[in-house]
This record gives sequence, structure tokens and C-alpha cells, in this order.
Amino acid sequence: MEPKKTNTLFLCNLSKTVLLFLLFFSVISFAQDKTIKMPETRWKMLSYDMGNVFKGVGYSYTRPLHWQGKQWANFGYTAAGTSLIYLVDEPVSDYFIGIKDDIPKGIRDYGFSVGSPTNNYMITGAVYVTGLVLKDEKLRRTGVLLIASATSAGLLQQVLKSAVGRARPLSGKSSDTFRPFWAGNKKYHSFPSGHTILAMTNAHAIAKQFKNPWVKTGIYAVGSVPAVSRLWEGKHWLSDIALGVAISIFTVESIDRYLDSKYNEKYNQGDKKISWNLNFGPGQIGVVGTF
Repeated sequence: MEPKKTNTLFLCNLSKTVLLFLLFFSVISFAQDKTIKMPETRWKMLSYDMGNVFKGVGYSYTRPLHWQGKQWANFGYTAAGTSLIYLVDEPVSDYFIGIKDDIPKGIRDYGFSVGSPTNNYMITGAVYVTGLVLKDEKLRRTGVLLIASATSAGLLQQVLKSAVGRARPLSGKSSDTFRPFWAGNKKYHSFPSGHTILAMTNAHAIAKQFKNPWVKTGIYAVGSVPAVSRLWEGKHWLSDIALGVAISIFTVESIDRYLDSKYNEKYNQGDKKISWNLNFGPGQIGVVGTF
């Protein structure tokens, strides 16, 4: 990811939400989850939370060892969908590069800024530090989810970029040009898109804090700007971005599941209707969210 001087616009204008706990079948005596004992001092909170960041990253990397039918099906849908998108990479890239000059520079700069590692960790770090200062468990958990997800997905994309060695559009090479393990030339670091992964990891983790589908849609729309900006700039093909989005969702969901066992405060607690799945069928390929 090339360094660039831009006027950084920050995505996070976070507000804490107060959510009602749902009562199942209106029976007050319904059995509750076991309460997890939380550390009381900020230093102990910091130690506990950073431990969960590292453990969450490890948890996400070991999940494929425990996948079952549904998870392997989603993996298959992702591979099939990415392969189909691969077929239209070049015309889509030509189109977006062609309209680059029609896009306001501020939007293009914003796309680069939000997806850069430095600004990403400034945002996620600010969320966590706010939760630590306020001793707000829900906000701390959100910060842990953001940091762990960005770290896990970020490391994975760096390994994949070097291992795959796919040429970027701006290299002048075709979309099927590869130099595996060609780490010395950034023009062959196209697959997958790192900016997309960092931006969509944040968007998905933050959107999980809200129940309102319109709020969620707005967050995802803002988070998608860095992904589209990579097409304008000729830095990535559409299939690079599609895989980046899938990696982001899989990573956040995996680490979030791990954090369920580490914190008492869970956003949208009691809401069992929110889910994400990859759909592949006649006339449709994509990620479907159920709210």
C-alpha cells in the first residue's frame, strides 16, 4: 500500500446505543448465561483485552479445522463467485479507470485514507481507548473486535498477496498474469485487496452494533468507498475486492463468536435474526444479510 499525503477524513462518529434485553416467552425465571467475572482496574482491563486480541486472532486462523457443512458450502460459494467475477475483471477495470476523473478528488482521497493501515489502527485504537477510559465493557469489546479482526485479516492478505503474485491493473499486464512469491515488486500484490479488507472489516464490526437496517446500510455504503476507490485507481481487479469483502465478513464473524465467551456485554443481545451468508444461484451471487 503506497504512502500518500491526503486530507484524512475519519469514518468513526460512534455513539453508544442502549439496547433492551429480550425476555424469552415473557418468562422472568428463564435461565440466564453464566456471568463472566470482569477485571476492575483499567490496567487489568487492558491486559485482559489485549490477551483476547491475540487469542481472537489465533482463533480465527484455526476455525477452518472445525468447519462443517455450512462453512464449507460458504467457502465453495466464495471460490465459485470469485472465479465468475474473475471473468469480467478486465472490462470492469477499464470502465472504472475510465471514469476516475469524474469522481471528486475528496472522495478518492477518502477511499485511500480509510483503507490505509495507519489510519485504520488510529480509528480502531480510538474506539478501544474510549471504552477503556470510560470502563465501558461493550465499547471495549467493540475495540477488541476491530483490532483483532483487522490484524487477522490484514496479516492474511499480506501473505496471500506475496504468495499469489497477481499483477495489478496499473502494471499494464492482463488480469491473468501471476508471479507467485514475487514479494519484491508491489505491482504484483493485487490479490486480494488490503484496503477493502481493512475498510470492510471495520464497517462490518461497527454495523453489528446497530439493529436498524438503514443505519447498517449506511455504514456499509461508507465502508465500500475504499473498495471502489481501488478500481478507480487501477490498484485492484474486481475479484480482488470481492474476495477481500468475503475475508472481512468471515474474520469478523469468527472473532466475534470467540468474544461471546469472554465478555458479558453483547450488542444486540437476544437478537437471533441477524446473520450473514453467501448466496450462489440462478441470477444471484453475493453476500446476503438477514436482519
